[in-house]
Amino acid sequence: MTRRIEGIIPVMITPFRDGKIDFEGVANLVEWYIANGSDALFAVCQSSEMMFLTLEERVELAAFVKKAAAGRIPVIASGHISEALEDQQRELNAIAQTGVDGMVLVTNRLDARQEGGSKFLDDLGWLLDRLPSELPLGLYECPAPYRRLVSDAEISVCADSGRFVILKDVSCDLETVKRRVALTAHTPLAIVNANAAIAFDAMKAGSRGFTGVFTNFHPDLYKWLLTQADRQPELADELSVYLALAAMAEPMGYPKLAKLYHQRLGTIRGIESRAVTFDIQERFWALDALLDKIMQGTAEFRRRIAKAAGSPN
Repeated sequence: MTRRIEGIIPVMITPFRDGKIDFEGVANLVEWYIANGSDALFAVCQSSEMMFLTLEERVELAAFVKKAAAGRIPVIASGHISEALEDQQRELNAIAQTGVDGMVLVTNRLDARQEGGSKFLDDLGWLLDRLPSELPLGLYECPAPYRRLVSDAEISVCADSGRFVILKDVSCDLETVKRRVALTAHTPLAIVNANAAIAFDAMKAGSRGFTGVFTNFHPDLYKWLLTQADRQPELADELSVYLALAAMAEPMGYPKLAKLYHQRLGTIRGIESRAVTFDIQERFWALDALLDKIMQGTAEFRRRIAKAAGSPN
């Protein structure tokens, strides 16, 4: 039976050291994500800086995360960044051979030249004929190099195929999430929202989890919203506001921002990034003070959740 891929799914960051992937840091991150309630891991995605990784690095990263997770939770990966379908086929099959539990197709790579019409489904069909038929698949409305939302008709085709198990929804629109949830009812395809501002409302509307960038900061708080909110509705409402406001820091140099956060936690050693090459602390004034507040708020909500659960801590 295909393993369900839903719940809290961090979009993993990639630590670097001296220009190379820091696999010790990757291993530490895997443990941190799992310890903080993650249900699956999305390795090799935009947050992982996949567009700045060689194919060899993308493959090595996916294989390493799969091994580090050691079957405790599923690992999914993308990694096709090319425009030509033949090149994408080569990239995706290389990722598939790592043994990941699911492979995620980037929607803007299908109909990469934005020709419209049936081009998306034509390109998708061409790839599906050339990918392992037994491997669960996903769709990812990656914002880079441009956001390509999937149409209702395209979602229905994917859901009805039985091959797709997750759509990382980047519509950032609650009504769209609701419509997509209805479209995919009674199919294997889970709609998982990625926007913090609508995260709680999307969960209540049927989004089967959360996979936004602030899963790199407090995945456990999103997990509590997903699984325990009905027990403390007032606390859940307050928490949802905090999570939305905290996530507004994303434009301040993410993913290097998340690396700075994890450097503070001691998860990784450095904040080197290929995607963000400037000094984020110099460019964004009071960034460290903002991170202080995010960490303070996270600690406070963890305390309140523990108190509500009757924990002595």
